[in-house]
Amino acid sequence: MKSSRRALLLPSGKTHLATALGIAACNAGHSVLFTSVPRLLTQIRECRNALTLRSLENKFERYDMVICDEFGYVSCDKAGAEMLFNHLSLRTDKKTTVVTTNLAFNRWNEIIDDKVLVTAMVDRLTHKAILLNMTGKSYRMKETQEMMTQQI
Repeated sequence: MKSSRRALLLPSGKTHLATALGIAACNAGHSVLFTSVPRLLTQIRECRNALTLRSLENKFERYDMVICDEFGYVSCDKAGAEMLFNHLSLRTDKKTTVVTTNLAFNRWNEIIDDKVLVTAMVDRLTHKAILLNMTGKSYRMKETQEMMTQQI
């Protein structure tokens, strides 16, 4: 596993693929953290309030791979965006970070209302990254439609 690699996964099947990458990394003996971006932000805020943020940062930096799922489903206020940026920056060019999102980079400002911060975050996440743009219909929607068809 190259320690400076990052992957950004876009639309369909991204969580499934990110999970598979995490399992493969675990099977190869690497430490992996899987979290959603909203959950990570909550954890960062709670640790900041409890004055244990540095301890959380140290643990976050030590994982060989961190998978941050669901970026873009919940908007960030300025403080949240800055904390997320700072946290992800801890791993830049050091360890593998996977971010899943439904949003193209040019739409990240819909979630984070600070163009300079968005530009810096995208810059750090995409440097030496493998970008996977996944297209197609949601497998969840497909399963739901099949189930509804069988019930009729």
